[in-house]
Amino acid sequence: MSATETRAQPAPTVRAVPQTSGARSRKALVYVLLSAGLLAMAAPFLWMALSAFKTPQELGAGPPVWIPTEWTLQNFRDLLAKMDVGQAFFSSVLVAVLVTVCNLLFCSMLGYALAKLNFVGKKPLFGIVLGALMVPGNLMLLPQFVMMSQMGLIDTYTALILPFAAGAFGVFLMRQFMMAIPDELLEAARIDGAREWFIFWRIVLPLVKPALATLTIFVFLGSWNNFLWPLIATNDPDKYTLPVALATFATDPTKADGSNGVLMAGAFLVVLPVLLVFILLQRFFTQGIATAGLK
Repeated sequence: MSATETRAQPAPTVRAVPQTSGARSRKALVYVLLSAGLLAMAAPFLWMALSAFKTPQELGAGPPVWIPTEWTLQNFRDLLAKMDVGQAFFSSVLVAVLVTVCNLLFCSMLGYALAKLNFVGKKPLFGIVLGALMVPGNLMLLPQFVMMSQMGLIDTYTALILPFAAGAFGVFLMRQFMMAIPDELLEAARIDGAREWFIFWRIVLPLVKPALATLTIFVFLGSWNNFLWPLIATNDPDKYTLPVALATFATDPTKADGSNGVLMAGAFLVVLPVLLVFILLQRFFTQGIATAGLK
């Protein structure tokens, strides 16, 4: 056969294998189960968000009314009138932002040291980090309270920030991502005269942006929703974060007055900043989770 005849032959086509009825049934069943799971997870949030805009009549209606027929902002007005939302919001933002920034800085620095530097005690230190991952957080509440009390930091913002300025999960996450950075890249920078801080700040951190975004979401979410420690460490209402202030408001009969709509409006305000942070960092978060799955 000549070369001309060989080139004239059409390329083989790949035909899609038709799915059997059993495969289609299994695929449909998977979709149904996933949809049911999504509905079960989203239903409480949707009910809370929609109830924040309902009138008292619709909140107490039976059968329950999902979508308000008359949208109202009166629940938010009552909440702002009865509760110092601005001060609680400021406390939550201050604590969550500073805790997140501290974790991004300290966890990435320690993760870089454990991943790319050689020093005495490196392996035992990493073992301590792994051991700290296995310790339940609630177990540390009493030692943390004793330490903060002896340092005279109870009822201050420092007491809400310092115990969570760095976490074992963040160190482990950053270390695992930085292990994937080629050592040759860092050695080339050292040969060119770059110092470790320059390498860390200008080379390593830009390469681990997905990990930083993932850590930002986890830390901000955990700090923003933290309830037990702020409740223990603060007695001054001016230092209350939003979850604590809302819980205190809900248990005060002179303020809440059994109004579910006002409580739903408060819960909606607590959740809203977390949703905004996740939406802004969703692309990096998805990339970080996908990359972590390939390691």
